[in-house]
Amino acid sequence: MNDVASFGANIQKTVLEATSDALGLAILVCDKNDEIVFASRPILQFYPIPAQFLEPGTRLREFLGAIFDSGVRSGTAPETSHRHSNRDEWISEQLSHHWRERFEMVERIGRHRWISVRKRRLSNGLGIVAISDVSEQKKRDEQMQLDVERVELTEGILDCLPNPICVKDRSLNYVAVNRAFCTLHGMTADAILGRSVWDLLEPELAEKFERSDRATLETGEVHCLPEQIVKADGEDLWVVTRKFRVGTPGKYLLVTCMNDVTDLVVGYDGNGIFSGRSPLEIKDYAAFVPAQNCYDPFLSIDMQHLVEAGAIIKPAAPANGRVLVLTSAPALEQSLVPLLCRWGFDACAVRNRTELTAFADLCAGCDIRIDALVVDGTGADALGVIAQWKNSPSLLLAKDWKPADLRGSLTGLCENGSGSEVPADWEIVIPDAEPQGRPPPEIEVVVAEDNEINQIVFSQILEGLGISYRIAANGEEAVRFWQEYRPNLVLMDVSMPVMNGFDAARVIRAAEKSAEFQTPIVAVTAQALDIDIERALAAGMNDHITKPISPDMIEAVYRKFVPLAAERRVG
Repeated sequence: MNDVASFGANIQKTVLEATSDALGLAILVCDKNDEIVFASRPILQFYPIPAQFLEPGTRLREFLGAIFDSGVRSGTAPETSHRHSNRDEWISEQLSHHWRERFEMVERIGRHRWISVRKRRLSNGLGIVAISDVSEQKKRDEQMQLDVERVELTEGILDCLPNPICVKDRSLNYVAVNRAFCTLHGMTADAILGRSVWDLLEPELAEKFERSDRATLETGEVHCLPEQIVKADGEDLWVVTRKFRVGTPGKYLLVTCMNDVTDLVVGYDGNGIFSGRSPLEIKDYAAFVPAQNCYDPFLSIDMQHLVEAGAIIKPAAPANGRVLVLTSAPALEQSLVPLLCRWGFDACAVRNRTELTAFADLCAGCDIRIDALVVDGTGADALGVIAQWKNSPSLLLAKDWKPADLRGSLTGLCENGSGSEVPADWEIVIPDAEPQGRPPPEIEVVVAEDNEINQIVFSQILEGLGISYRIAANGEEAVRFWQEYRPNLVLMDVSMPVMNGFDAARVIRAAEKSAEFQTPIVAVTAQALDIDIERALAAGMNDHITKPISPDMIEAVYRKFVPLAAERRVG
């Protein structure tokens, strides 16, 4: 029996030792009396204690005391382990851990060594301890934590830089951007990452940028170019853009850094106030290539301003005369009177002959002239009202009236006064002579604008003002439209592809050297910088306006440069 028992115990010991070697563990087994029944030799790799403390029958307290005396124990280094330590308290604490059903911990047993200790107490009283070396894993975790902290620190530094910076992968998709780059485009980082330049810019610029990106990725040569950028808020940004290739073959990345030189080019004092003089005294701003225009006028429109001023497709026009409407139909009154006001007439309505007589007497007493009377033809006594009205020209409004016909008729009535003498103030507004002998053009305004949103805004405003127009997508097309139509006015965006506004203005002025009439050219800029204004005047432009544009702005500049007599003949 003893031989059989001894043989079974040897098998168990062999199995435990094989398991310990296979799993890379040090295993300790003790019974319910806290005496060691098995201890694998790898324990000595972790704790430099005499081998006798691993023999079966050794009390667990003695084993723990040997570990304490060796100086290698939880949370201490060997050379400092004996300082400020209480041996009995430490052993008692460890024994309490052994009697927990489950206990796990990662402890440091040296300067650069960490172990994982797993303790289990079975229901039969046996306690099992498994010890493994996790130093490499701990080092990797610490290194990873350091890397994460380093990345966060780097991102924080890059976000604080005023220079826009972006990183693209080999597919030229954005993989990293800083805060200044997001502000430039008026977008969040999440909206930019994973996209390409084709998603952010016009096709012409996107193709241009992709060519330089590919060249830098393929050759490794640094790309450098001075650029003038229009930010999402409409402000100009003068930069020197540099592109670098970083990384290893097959894993190259493209880093683009836009060094902000606006203060040097434009000239600001230490408080960020424009000084009016560039420190560099730049003579030729053509060195700065027009780059992306991130400004979106539609998003920048002050909607409250539009509500107050009226919708951009229905701007207020100057008063062309006073028109009185007689109708008993509220629906017609509510639609016709606002329409007349949008056409530029000073309009109001009365609902019956009694109100008409009282209103006419009141106007006569205040010396206010009614230029035209519009009578609803569906009324019961419309013809009788027309026959008795002698104060001013009158017009019978048919049931199927058309706005265009009504506007033309009223304009003629108000201007001609049904053959009566025209007041002196109207003689000044409508001169008899042709302005400089120039016939009215087919197209009144040519707009040079490459941004599609801006084109829509210009179209709505000019249509609302009743001004004929053509829109050119670049400076070269603007010159061609000017040659074809010879308009009253050219609104010229200064930053466009193919040919910019300054060059287009020079071409037009060169062609007009021998002409009697010079077409007014007004520069349209994103920001009223002295630099742009000086360049516009040097190119032969007459004036400038800044974005975002508004109906009042366009109307004012049109009436400033186009004689009203020519305007009325064209209209």
